[in-house]
Amino acid sequence: MLSEGVGRSGENLPIKMLNDRVLVDMGGPEGERRSTGGILIPATAQMGKRLVWAEVVAVGPNVRAMEPGDQVLFNPEDRYEVEVRGNDYVILRERDVHAVAAERLAEGSTGLYL
Repeated sequence: MLSEGVGRSGENLPIKMLNDRVLVDMGGPEGERRSTGGILIPATAQMGKRLVWAEVVAVGPNVRAMEPGDQVLFNPEDRYEVEVRGNDYVILRERDVHAVAAERLAEGSTGLYL
């Protein structure tokens, strides 16, 4: 749950994600990324469809596979953007997330190690 939102009359109110919604922070400027050599690749560079990683900020009560602090992989075209207290976030459905990366998954986990 986010600690504060903005109500109609301007007061700060708590915000809770509902159902299977996930609020993520994409980090730096939209679409920019770094190569493995550290070169900044601008969002204007032409690429095919590319999935992106983001950090989970909050989850709804029906989300089972993610927790705040996890990294998630999703298609940046399947999203809703929202501004909360001057910060830009993306709202996803749990089913739109393709992969989750978190330290807590290391025990008894099988699959890829990214």
